[in-house]
Amino acid sequence: MSLKNRIGEDMKAAMRAREADRLSAIRMLLAAIKQKEVDERIELDDAQVTAVVDKLCKQRRDSIEQYERAGRQDLADRERAEIEVLSAYLPKQASEAEVAAEIDAAIAAVGAAGPQDMGKVMGVLKQKLAGRTDLSAVSGRVRERLAAR
Repeated sequence: MSLKNRIGEDMKAAMRAREADRLSAIRMLLAAIKQKEVDERIELDDAQVTAVVDKLCKQRRDSIEQYERAGRQDLADRERAEIEVLSAYLPKQASEAEVAAEIDAAIAAVGAAGPQDMGKVMGVLKQKLAGRTDLSAVSGRVRERLAAR
């Protein structure tokens, strides 16, 4: 079963169980998927659906940060609940050791000699780690590693 079909089935299950918050998050995800399909005139595969889910999670994390700075804990909690629903559709998260190993492998694969090779290294890592970890954090770690060279 494709990821998109699984999300549709989960929406039906949430409707039957009358889980309003979960249903709302799933509907928001399906709307984002449909919007991307309409905009690009394509049928999204699992990797592209995962990218949409990852983007939505990142937006939620940014919103949580802003809500907490504004003292709106109620809204931050709602965003956390949405992240919890959305994260069920992401692949298993990579451990710190796995990320470090992938960074080492990517640096070796492209023969990176310094910070000027950041784009090449991130291009390789984006393919391998997309949806499995926060790529902005990985970018910072790569920058540190390349600066030390």
